[in-house]
Amino acid sequence: MANDAVRDAARDAGFLADCRARLTFDLMANTWNAVVLWALREGPRRPGDLREQIGGISTKVLTETLRRLAHNGLVSRRAYPEAPPRVEYELTSLGSTLLEPIEAFGRWAFQYGDDVLEAQAQNGGEDDF
Repeated sequence: MANDAVRDAARDAGFLADCRARLTFDLMANTWNAVVLWALREGPRRPGDLREQIGGISTKVLTETLRRLAHNGLVSRRAYPEAPPRVEYELTSLGSTLLEPIEAFGRWAFQYGDDVLEAQAQNGGEDDF
């Protein structure tokens, strides 16, 4: 019943700029947000470990992503008072709720990704629109 109320509210809002569904779409639209959340699914990680696990992400972009996710309550930052300084990030309970939708997007990508790439190739490449 609660899911029906959420679905009805989203439908009625029409995905306006201030609707909750639009907020979620904006969070997941960033290239690195879902990747970093997924990388944190097995527990706390240091930034260097995250960069190594993810690959292809600069220190600057990872730092910006972690700050954005922390700002939105999806990850927490823990600094240890030691020398040299040590920092770890982990999913919050709120951040953990996004793992299932991220996994669903991943399943969709594995099932239909080749179809999307084929359509892009038939239509002049991924950026030619």
